[in-house]
Amino acid sequence: MTDQHRDETAPGFEEAAPREGATGHDVIHGYLRTLPDRPGVYRMLDAKGEVLYVGKARSLKKRVSSYARPTGHSGRIMRMISATASMMFLTTQTETEALLLEQNLIKQLKPRYNVLLRDDKSFPNILVRTDHAFPQISKHRGMRRAKGNYYGPFASAGSVNRTLNQLQKAFLLRTCTDASFESRTRPCLLYQIKRCSGPCVGLVDETQYAALVRDAEDFLAGRSSKVQTELAGQMQAASAAMEFERAAALRDRIRALTQVQSAQGINPQGVSEADVVALHQEGGQACVQVFFIRANQNWGNRAYFPRAGGGAEGPEIMEAFLTQFYANKTPARMILLSEPVDNPDLVSAALSEARGRKVTIGVPERGEKRLLVENALRNAREELARRTAESASQARLLEGLAEAFGLDSTPERVEVYDNSHIMGTNAVGAMIVAGPEGFEKSRYRKFNIRSKELTPGDDFGMMKEVLERRFARLMKEDPDRQSGIWPDLVIIDGGAGQVKAALSALEEIGVEDVALVGVAKGVDRDAGKEEFHLPGKPAFALPFRSPVLYFLQRLRDEAHRFAIGTHRAKRAKAVSATPLDEIAGVGAARKRALLAHFGSAKAVSRAGLQDLKAVDGVSDALAESIYAHFHGDG
Repeated sequence: MTDQHRDETAPGFEEAAPREGATGHDVIHGYLRTLPDRPGVYRMLDAKGEVLYVGKARSLKKRVSSYARPTGHSGRIMRMISATASMMFLTTQTETEALLLEQNLIKQLKPRYNVLLRDDKSFPNILVRTDHAFPQISKHRGMRRAKGNYYGPFASAGSVNRTLNQLQKAFLLRTCTDASFESRTRPCLLYQIKRCSGPCVGLVDETQYAALVRDAEDFLAGRSSKVQTELAGQMQAASAAMEFERAAALRDRIRALTQVQSAQGINPQGVSEADVVALHQEGGQACVQVFFIRANQNWGNRAYFPRAGGGAEGPEIMEAFLTQFYANKTPARMILLSEPVDNPDLVSAALSEARGRKVTIGVPERGEKRLLVENALRNAREELARRTAESASQARLLEGLAEAFGLDSTPERVEVYDNSHIMGTNAVGAMIVAGPEGFEKSRYRKFNIRSKELTPGDDFGMMKEVLERRFARLMKEDPDRQSGIWPDLVIIDGGAGQVKAALSALEEIGVEDVALVGVAKGVDRDAGKEEFHLPGKPAFALPFRSPVLYFLQRLRDEAHRFAIGTHRAKRAKAVSATPLDEIAGVGAARKRALLAHFGSAKAVSRAGLQDLKAVDGVSDALAESIYAHFHGDG
C-alpha cells in the first residue's frame, strides 16, 4: 500500500509545485519542513517539469536533506541538484515497497540521472505441458499462461533449440501441436528419424510415455546422473537379453544426453541453481554479464549495457540493474555478484516478495562460486572492449555521413525508409533506425499502406504516405524536438522521384530542416555504383572502396530486409485468412474448432444453425451470430 504525501509545496505525483525561477539546494531545502520520517519515493524535476531522477528512501526527510547540503556530492549529483526546480513525493508502508515502486517509475519515465537498463526482453524457457495425456515439450517465451512445468531461462532461442533437438533424441517426446496430434493417422517424420515415440498413433501407451516425461523432467531439474544410470542399466539388460536393437536405441539416447551436457559449456558441480551477475566499468561505460546456471548446467549468458547516469558508482549500477532486470523475470534462488550492492538485504527482500520465494544475493570470495563470477567478469570486460571498439568505428562512419552529405553536425539518429509489395498487394512501408550504437531494432517501425486512392504499385505515393504519417506523429508528440526521437538524417530507397515525393510530404507537414537523401541503384544496378540524390543538387557517387559507401549499403540492405519481412508476414496472414475472421466472438480457438468440425470455412458458411450449435465451445448466441453472418438475420 502507498499513500500520497501532500502539502502546499509538494502536492504529489500528479502535479509538482516549482518555485518560480529557483533551482538547486535552496529549492530542495524548502521541502524539508513538511517531509515525513517514513519510507517513500521522490522525484526531482527541472524547470520544464521533466523528471531528472527518481529515488527511494527509508526516510524521505533524511534522504532529501542530504541533497540540501552544499558539499559532499559527486559531479553527477551536483549537476542534478543544480538543475532541480521542484520535487514530488510518495510515501509507502515499507522500504521494500519503495524500492519496487522506484524501479517501476524508472522504467516508465527513464530519468536522465538514473541508471537505466535499456534491454529488458524476456528469455525463452522449455515448457513441458501437463494439460494433455501425452505432454508436449516446446520452447516458450512470454507470460506463463499454459499449464505445465517451465525450465529455464535460456540465454537465447538458439540455446533452447539446440537443447530441444538433443532432448528429442534422448526422450522421444512430441513437439507437435494438439491439433496436429489429434489429426495424425500414421507416424510423422520425427518418428522415422527416432526423435518421437509416436504417441499420436498409439505406438506408446500413456504409462510408457509418462515414464519418458518423468525422465526428461528429472534431467531438466538437474537429476541427470540418475537418468543416465537408469538408461545405462536398461541398455545392459537389453544387451544381455540379446535385444540389440533396443540396446542401440538406449545407447543413442545416452549419447544425446551427454551431448546436451557438453553443449552447455561450463557445468558447475556444486551450484545447482544460480544467476551470476558481473559488472565491469571503463571509460564512463558499463557492461553487465548475466550467466544462468540451472540444473548444474550453464544455460547461456547475455551482456547488457545499462546507461550509467553519467558517473554512477558500481554498487548503484548493480542495485539498479538487479531490480530492473528482475521486474519481469524470475530470479534464481541464489544470485552471485561480482561486487556488492548498497542495500543487499533490501534487494533480496524485494526480489523474494515479488517472486514469492526466498532469493539470496551475495559476493562469493572463494571456491567454485567465485570461479563462476570471475568467468562472468572476464566476459563483461571483453564484451565492453568489443562494444567500445565498435562504437568508435560507428562514430567514424556517422562522421563520414555528415561529411559526404554536407551536414552541419554528426547525425545521432538516422532513419532509413523502404517499401515492399507485390504488384501493389499487401503493401507496407518500413523504417529502421541507426545511431552511435548501431542498429536500434527496438525503434524499427512498420506501416500498413492505408490509402485507397493510390494506384497499385505507386512507390512514390507509398513513400509519401509513410513519411506524412511518421512526421505528423512527431509534430504532435514532440513539437519542440526534446525527446531524441527526431531524425538528424532521413535516407530513402530510391532516386530523384522518391526524393521529390518525400520532400513534398515533409513540406506539407511543415518540416523543412531534416536532411534528406535518396539512395538509387546506379549503372547496371550493381552494388558499389549507387547514386545519391539530395534535394536541389545533382546526383553523385562515393568512391568504390569508401567505408561510408559500405555503411550506406548496410543501412539500405537492413531497411530492405525489414520491409520484405514485414510484407511476407502480412501476405502470409492474408493467405491464411478466412471469412470466420470477420465474425465478432470467433477467435483462434473457436476458429480451429469450427474448421475441425466442418472441414473448411466454406462448409461452415453452409452449415445449419443446429449444426453450428453442436460444435464444442460454440454457444447458442455465437452460433446464431455465425449463421446470421452468412445467411442474414432472416
